[in-house]
Amino acid sequence: MGASKSDFFSEEQNELATLFKAISHPARIAIIQYLLKVNSCICGDIVNELPLAQPTISQHLKELKNAKIIQGTIDGTAICYCLNPETIEMMENYFGGISKELKNKCC
Repeated sequence: MGASKSDFFSEEQNELATLFKAISHPARIAIIQYLLKVNSCICGDIVNELPLAQPTISQHLKELKNAKIIQGTIDGTAICYCLNPETIEMMENYFGGISKELKNKCC
């Protein structure tokens, strides 16, 4: 979406769109699921888990980090990645609100 069009939407709407765009790839969903399972890991661990090359995994990690879905801390010469609880909670609240609104509603 062009910058001029995003001005018509709230900060929250733009932020959520960025988050959902970042998780709209199956490899990124797989990375998130893997991080849920192991809590934290380095890029090489994910490379061993998924059928993708290291540069591809690194690009997906970059997109997830830019959207603040994951965070990384330097661990020697590697970066140790984990999910960002604040961002995950924001997404959970968004979908939880939708779920509450939908209860007892039907078209």
